[in-house]
Amino acid sequence: MDRQQALPWVHTALILFLLSPGGAIEIPMDLTQPPTITKQSVKDHIVDPRDNILIECEAKGNPAPSFHWTRNSRFFNIAKDPRVSMRRRSGTLVIDFRSGGRPEEYEGEYQCFARNKFGTALSNRIRLQVSKSPLWPKENLDPVVVQEGAPLTLQCNPPPGLPSPVIFWMSSSMEPITQDKRVSQGHNGDLYFSNVMLQDMQTDYSCNARFHFTHTIQQKNPFTLKVLTTRGVAERTPSFMYPQGTSSSKMVLRGMDLLLDCIASGVPTPDIAWYKKGGDLPSDKTKFENFNKALRITNVSEEDSGEYFCLASNKMGSIRHTISVRVKAAPYWLDEPKNLILAPGEDGRLVCRANGNPKPTVQWMVNGEPLQSAPPNPNREVAGDTIIFRDTQISSRAVYQCNTSNEHGYLLANAFVSVLDVPPRMLSPRNQLIRVILYNRTRLDCPFFGSPIPTLRWFKNGQGSNLDGGNYHVYENGSLEIKMIRKEDQGIYTCVATNILGKAENQVRLEVKDPTRIYRMPEDQVVKRGTTVQLECRVKHDPSLKLMVSWLKDDEPLYIGNRMKKEDDSLTIFGVAERDQGSYTCMASTELDQDLAKAYLTVLGRPDRPRDLELTDLAERSVRLTWIPGDDNNSPITDYVIQFEEDQFQPGVWHDHSKFPGSVNSAVLQLSPYVNYQFRVIAVNEVGSSHPSLPSERYRTSGAPPESNPSDVKGEGTRKNNMEITWTPMNATSAFGPNLRYIVKWRRRETRETWNNVTVWGSRYVVGQTPVYVPYEIRVQAENDFGKGPEPDTVIGYSGEDLPSAPRRFRVRQPNLETINLEWDHPEHPNGILIGYTLKYVAFNGTKLGKQLVENFSPNQTKFSVQRADPVSRYRFSLSARTQVGSGEAATEETPAPPNEAYTNNQADIATQGWFIGLMCAIALLVLILLIVCFIKRSRGGKYPVREKKDVPLGPEDPKEEDGSFDYSDEDNKPLQGSQTSLDGTIKQQESDDSLVDYGEGGEGQFNEDGSFIGQYTVKKDKEETEGNESSEATSPVNAIYSLA
Repeated sequence: MDRQQALPWVHTALILFLLSPGGAIEIPMDLTQPPTITKQSVKDHIVDPRDNILIECEAKGNPAPSFHWTRNSRFFNIAKDPRVSMRRRSGTLVIDFRSGGRPEEYEGEYQCFARNKFGTALSNRIRLQVSKSPLWPKENLDPVVVQEGAPLTLQCNPPPGLPSPVIFWMSSSMEPITQDKRVSQGHNGDLYFSNVMLQDMQTDYSCNARFHFTHTIQQKNPFTLKVLTTRGVAERTPSFMYPQGTSSSKMVLRGMDLLLDCIASGVPTPDIAWYKKGGDLPSDKTKFENFNKALRITNVSEEDSGEYFCLASNKMGSIRHTISVRVKAAPYWLDEPKNLILAPGEDGRLVCRANGNPKPTVQWMVNGEPLQSAPPNPNREVAGDTIIFRDTQISSRAVYQCNTSNEHGYLLANAFVSVLDVPPRMLSPRNQLIRVILYNRTRLDCPFFGSPIPTLRWFKNGQGSNLDGGNYHVYENGSLEIKMIRKEDQGIYTCVATNILGKAENQVRLEVKDPTRIYRMPEDQVVKRGTTVQLECRVKHDPSLKLMVSWLKDDEPLYIGNRMKKEDDSLTIFGVAERDQGSYTCMASTELDQDLAKAYLTVLGRPDRPRDLELTDLAERSVRLTWIPGDDNNSPITDYVIQFEEDQFQPGVWHDHSKFPGSVNSAVLQLSPYVNYQFRVIAVNEVGSSHPSLPSERYRTSGAPPESNPSDVKGEGTRKNNMEITWTPMNATSAFGPNLRYIVKWRRRETRETWNNVTVWGSRYVVGQTPVYVPYEIRVQAENDFGKGPEPDTVIGYSGEDLPSAPRRFRVRQPNLETINLEWDHPEHPNGILIGYTLKYVAFNGTKLGKQLVENFSPNQTKFSVQRADPVSRYRFSLSARTQVGSGEAATEETPAPPNEAYTNNQADIATQGWFIGLMCAIALLVLILLIVCFIKRSRGGKYPVREKKDVPLGPEDPKEEDGSFDYSDEDNKPLQGSQTSLDGTIKQQESDDSLVDYGEGGEGQFNEDGSFIGQYTVKKDKEETEGNESSEATSPVNAIYSLA
C-alpha cells in the first residue's frame, strides 16, 4: 500500500500574470508592447511531399505585429508566388501543391519576422526539408558460400532517406528472421552471424527499409546461403565483427542517447558483458539491447564521457574492445534573457548566458539586426553576454535577440525592453473567495501591474502590520505564501500595490476546510487466478464539500466491468484474471483536495510458454537444448519439463524426457539411437504448468543393437492347460533400430529339456498343452536389424491353475456348550496358488434350519471358532479352498449330538409329535416279532456245542461256559463295538450284512477280544440242506431281520 497526498487545489480564479514567484512579468495586452513570438515550427522541419507545406509563426503585441519571411537569408516575397500564402492575423506560411509544383523547390532555411512600431521579434532559423524514400538500386546477388561454423555479415546498405529509414530483415516470403544471441542485426542495419549453422540455409535473407513519412517499405533482393558442412565444427575463440579491432571512438551530444554496439564471432557463440573504466555504468539510465550486444545510455551528460569496453567470452577464451566516448554539447541555457519592463529613468540589464562544448559564442541583435549595425544608444552598454541600460527613456523600446552558437547548434532568444509610466492596477476580480485545506501550504496570488514595478504588502482582517515572516512569506511578484494553514488563518486578506504613481488594493476571503483523508487504505495482495479480491478504501472529508471516490488502474481510469463491483468504501473483483494485475489507486477527491492510496495486486498465474528453442552441440548420443523462458507471472518457475516426440513408433505422442531446475535455460539431453527427436519445453511453477513451447527442429540419431530387453516379463496361465507369456514392449527410445522383434524362450523348470523358442513382433505369446500349474523358465530377448540385445534374465512363470482338492483333516471340536472349534490342513493338491478358504455353515434343530453363514479366510488360516447361538442346535459345516479359478471340492462335517440332558429335553419335545408316536409303535411291534422268532430258534436249536470247535478251552471264569455251551442273552442285542454311530443315531455295518460266513471242514470259529464271533465255517452241500436252520447269526436285532430275509 502506498499513500499519496495530492497537493491542495488552490483557488486560481485570480488571473495570474506572473508565471512564478520569481518569473518573467507579462504586460497586460491593453497596454502597448513590442512583439513576442508565441509559436513556431521546429528547427529541422521535415515535411511529407504528398501534403501541403506548413511553416508556423505566431506572435502577440500591441499594436498587433505584421509578419514577413526570409528564405536562405534573403527576403521571401510571398506575393510573387501563387502557391504561397500567409494565414490571417498570423505569420504561418502555407504552400499549396494542389495545382501542381514540386515540394523540393521550396527546400531551404526560413526565418519569420514579427514587427510593430516598438520592435521586431525573430523566429528560429527553420530548415525545411522534404522527406525522401528512394528506391533500392537493382542488383543481382550471387549465393553466399560459407563454411559451417564460420562468421558471416550480410550488409544492408539502404538507400539514403530523409529521415533515415527503419531497417529490419525478413525472408522473401515476408517471414521475420529469428534473431538470437547467435544471429542478430546491428544498429547499422547489417545482419551478423556469430557462427553459421546448417539450418541457416533453410531461408533467404532480405533487408527491408521502412520510410516514416511515405509509409512505404523498400525490399532489397534477397541473399541465399550455401553452407559447406564439415565433419565436426571446430571451436574457436571470440573475435570482433563490429566494431573491428581492439579499440574505437564515439562522439555523442549532450542530452542525446549513447548507443554502443559490440558483436563478436566464435564457436560456441560468445557472451557479451559491458564495463566502464574507472567506475560503474549509470544504472538509472543504462539499458542492454540486442541480446546484450548493444549498450544504450539515455540523456547523456558530460559525466558519461570516458572509456567503455565490452568483453566477449566463450569457453575457448575472451577478448575485449575499448570504446572511447566523448560527450560534446550544443549550446544550452544557463541564464536565458527575459523581457525587461522599466519606467522612464530606471536602470536595467539583459543577461544571455549559455554553455556548450565547445564553448559557444554570443551575438546580440536588436530588432533583427546586428547590434553593431544599430544606431548608437548612449544609454546602452554591451559587456559580453550582458547589456546594461541606464536612465532608460521611452525611445529605448526595442526587441533584443541573443544568438549563441557552436559547431553543434545554436540558441536564439527574444527579450524586449519596454519603457512605461503606469500607476498600479489590479488584474483580478475583486473580493474573491478562496477555500483551502487545513495544514496545507497555500499561496494567495494578487496579480497586479505598474511601472515602475509596484511594491506589494499584505494585511489580515484590515488591521495589523504587514504579513511577512514566520508562517508567511511574500515573494517578489507579490504572492503571499502561508506555509501551513491553521484554523485561525481563516479571514479576509488585503493586498496593496504601491508605486510613485499611486496605489491599488484587492481583498481575498480565505476559508479553511478539513482535509480529505483515506483512513482505511487498500493493501497489497497476492492472489491466484480465478479467485475474488476486495480492495478497501474508507474516507473522511469535510462535510461541506462534495466527495467523489474513483479508482485508477496503472494510473489510468479504471473501467468497471461486469466482473467488478464498486461500492462507497471498496472495490471487489470477481474471477481475477492475469490482466487484472497492476496498481490500483483509490482517489478520494473534493473540489479542493484529494487523497490517494495505492495498492498493488499481484496475480499468480501459470508461466508463459518458453520460446525460441535451439539445438546446438549435436552429437551421436546427446544434444544441447536452449530456450528463452517465458514470463513467470509472479510465481517463480521451479522446474522445466522437457518432452520429446518421435515419428516412427508413436507419432504425435509426447513423452517426458527429463526435468531441470527453473534456474536454467539450457540443458544437455542424452539421446537413444535410431530416434527422430523433436523437443518441447514446459515451465512449471506453484500455480501450474505453462502451455508447451513450440517444438524444436528434428534431430535423428543413428541405429545400434538394443542395449536392454523388455521389462515386466510374466508367465501366467489363462486356462488350466496353457501359459501366456507377456511383457512390456520397448518404446522408441529403447528400440535402437528398425524392425524391433522379440525372441521368446521357455522350458519346464528343473528339467533338462531344450529351450523352446519363437520370434514375436507383439507383446504376448501363448504356450499350449501345458500341465496344470507347472513352473517354467522364461526368457525374452530384444532384436532389431542391427543385432540382438543382451542375454535376458530368466523369469519363472506358471501354467494355468485349476480347482483345488478338498482341505485335509477337517475337524470339528466342542470344548464347551458355547464354542465350536474348527481345524483343517491345506489341500493335498492346490492346483495353483491358494487365495483363501470359504466356510459355509448352518445351524439346524431337527427339521428346522437356520440362515446359512459364509466366512472367507486367508490362505494361511487353518483354524476358526464359532460361537453357538444356543446349546441345543447342531451345526453343519462345508469348507472349500480357492484359487484364481474358483472354489474346489468341499469337506463337510457336523457337530456331534448334544449332551444327554439337552438330548432328553429335545426328545421330550419330539415325543409330543404324532408321527413320532406312530413310529415308536411300529418299532415296538417289530421288536416283539423278533423276540418271538429268537425264542422259536432257541427252542429248536437248543445249545451249540461251541467248546468242541474251540482250539483254546474257555476258562472257568467265563460264566457263559459253565455247561460247555454258549447261551444267547439280552446282552447280545447290543451293537458290535466295531460299528459307528451316525449323526441320526442308526447303526452302520462295517463288513458284510452276514455275521457268519461259510466254512469248510476242519474250520475253526473264533471270538475277538471283544467277544464277537468271527470264526469261519465250512459246510458241506448236504449239510446245508439238512442243517440250514442251524447256521449261526449275530444276535443283534438287525441281523435277526437279515436272517428272516
